[in-house]
Parts: sequence; structure tokens; C-alpha cells
Amino acid sequence: MMRKSEYALWALLVVAVIAAGSTVVSWARSPSASAGNSGIYKQLDLFGEVLERVRADYVEQPEDPKLIESAINGMLTGLDPHSAYLNPKHFRDMQVQTRGEFGGLGIEVTMENGVVKIVSPIEDTPAARAGLRSGDLITHLDKEQILGLTLQEAVEKMRGPVNSPIMLTIVRKGVDDPFKVKVVRDMIHINPVKYNAEGDDVGYVRITTFNEQTTENLGKAVDDLKKKLGPNLKGYIIDLRNNPGGLLDQAISVSDSFLDKGAIVLTRGRNLEETQRSNARQGDITDGKKIVVLINGGSASASEIVAGALQDHQRATVIGTRSFGKGSVQTIIPLGSSGALRLTTARYYTPSGRSIQAKGIDPEVVVEEELPEDIKKKQDIIGTRGEANLRGHLKGEVEVEEEQSGSSSYVPEDKEKDTQLNYALDLLRGIKSVDTDVKKKAEAAN
Repeated sequence: MMRKSEYALWALLVVAVIAAGSTVVSWARSPSASAGNSGIYKQLDLFGEVLERVRADYVEQPEDPKLIESAINGMLTGLDPHSAYLNPKHFRDMQVQTRGEFGGLGIEVTMENGVVKIVSPIEDTPAARAGLRSGDLITHLDKEQILGLTLQEAVEKMRGPVNSPIMLTIVRKGVDDPFKVKVVRDMIHINPVKYNAEGDDVGYVRITTFNEQTTENLGKAVDDLKKKLGPNLKGYIIDLRNNPGGLLDQAISVSDSFLDKGAIVLTRGRNLEETQRSNARQGDITDGKKIVVLINGGSASASEIVAGALQDHQRATVIGTRSFGKGSVQTIIPLGSSGALRLTTARYYTPSGRSIQAKGIDPEVVVEEELPEDIKKKQDIIGTRGEANLRGHLKGEVEVEEEQSGSSSYVPEDKEKDTQLNYALDLLRGIKSVDTDVKKKAEAAN
């Protein structure tokens, strides 16, 4: 989860500009430093010795700013998967992204086994129009091999001027040979809220990310659905599947949109005085209509805050499969002209005090999507991914053997085959009910 100026969780957008910026770092020892700090200063002496040896004897002349930036990144990535250094250019681009408008290809990516893995193509972007899919592996960029590059270096190479082409070499499960895909870079405009009427009685709202426009666009969507459906409106489906997260304040305000009172989320840092509680204010934009929330293994961070808050207050029925399990807050700490630090500073908790870190949100009703054969085979081999699977993840407040975040993130393109969506529609229309037996089955499945 991120505070006001932060971007999404576990996935970096290809559209992000990640360049090797210059950073000047200096250490000054205070005469009043306590004896307890002597150990760290000895380690800094060791770092200084290694740095000078590299500068003096490496086979090629290294760039000093790059050495320091790499050292900083190494320190932060050693803490957890979500802490990182943002050089000045990356920091500026992150701020642009949170406004929902930026340039690039339009895919969320991560690094896996030395190559770039597509987490999800963003709708209505060059990547989506080119046919790129979740799970695709990018091995080459304009014939240049990715292996050996960091994720940031690969992302930087994928960025370029609007209307300029780039050739990606793709490895896809079920396709024997790698193939090339030409993608033309464009300005990406992210609409975080998509909606439509399902029949003449249910409002469907899909929230794809939590940027600065999410709450405002949610309000417009609900108002429009009220006008379209009028007195026939039975309720709303809030689809948070494959929503990777975003801004903490937006997660709070979206939750507040459906609540009249009570806690929304609690955040706790290392010290007790750092505990904060966000509360709902009077005013439910749906006028108390029934709500169903859809989640799956791709629902992370901000989307888990919303699902957890509405679930704890019994304001919504949560349907789907276990969420990703990212229950930590990252704070952006500006470093002047040197960029910023993205640092994990707190865990967040649902109103009832549940920490979902490395565990996730469990739905009241577990509904599995029927997987295509190629995706099923892949899942059988590598399993599902969640926070608990990330190397170096922050431990939750549960025993290691209880860590179980993540589930399938597959959502059928054809709504008629979307089992989770159709279950939600039947629930709102009274065709199905969440009775005691169903809840027991859901608990047993978890």
C-alpha cells in the first residue's frame, strides 16, 4: 500500500521512466555519536574501502553515481520487495503516474528468472492492442537480450518517444517458439473506473487502480448508474479483481464512499505512537443498496483495504478467491534534488484488527473460475503467486506455516463464462443467497 505520492505494489509499469540518475552521498560522523553506533560506522568504513577498490581497480572506469545508486538499491531491496530508491527522473514519473496520465507501452511488469514478465496489460493501451497477455515473458528488446539487466534498466529501455516503435521478443506458454511483437509507444491515459449496467437492475463498477482520479470517477459512475437504472436498481458489483493497488488515501476515500461510520483501516509502524486510524464519514453514495465485492489473487494492497473494510462492517459480500496479501504501507520520503526513498513504514489492518500481510483477504463465498487448459497446466506446475511467495517479504503476524496469500488471477474475457461475476449477479437478484452452509463451505476451502 502507498501513501499519497506512491504507486502500485508489486508491479512496476513499463510506462514508468526509470533512468540512472546521479546521486551524491556523504557520511558525517557526529562527535556525540553513541558507542552503540560504532558497529555501523565500521561497516561504512568497509563500504568505503570496497568502493575505492572498485573505482581504482575495476577493469573499466565505473561511473561513481551509478555505483552509489546500485549500493542504495541493494540495501533497500534487501529489506523487502517494496522498498526502493527512486532517482530524480523515476520520482517525477511516479508522480505523473499517480495522476493517471503518462507515456509508454501500458503494461505492468515484474522480473522473473532474469526476464521481464508481464503481470497485466492495461486496457486500451498499445500493449493490449498488440495482443500481449498476462504471463508473457519478454526476452529481447529490439533484438537486445534482457538477461543481465535489472528490472529498472529493462523498463528504461522500453520507454521512448510517443509514436516510436519497439520490437519485443515474447515467450508464451503453449507456444513452441519465441515470437516478435511490434508495439508503438503512446501516451497512456488511465481511466481507473469502468462501469456499465448489467441488465436493467444491477450496476457493475470495475476499479482497475487507485490513482488521484479514482474516488471522483467512482462517484460519477454511481451517479450515472442511478440515472440509467432508476427504481429497478437492486445493487452494485464492485470488481477489484487484478487491481494491484495504488494510493492509500484513495483506498480510504473509496471505502468511505460506501460507509456511514466506523474505522476503515489502521496503520501501525514500528513504534506505538505511529499508529493511525482512518474513520468513515456520514454519507453512502449508493444510498444503502446491496454491494458485492469481487476479488482474486491479483487484488492487492489498496483493493485489499477496500474489500477488508466493507467485509468487516458487513457492508458488502466478498466473492471470489483469496487476495494477494500485501498488507504493508510504503511512504515516499523526498531526498531533495536526489530523488526519493520509497520505504515500508507500517503494516495496515482491517477495522477488526486483522493483518492480511502474507495472508490475504478470504471471501465469504469462494468461487473459482474455470481455467483454460494452458493456464491450468502452468498453475499446476508453478502454483499461484502472492505476497507470501515474494522473496524477502515482510512477515505477517501469523506463523510461517499459515502464510497462504494469493490465488488464481484469471478472469474470462467473455462475461457469460465469468463464474464469479455471474454468481454476484445471482446473489443481488435473489437467485442465490449466502446461507450458513455456503459460508461453512467457504471457510473449509480456506
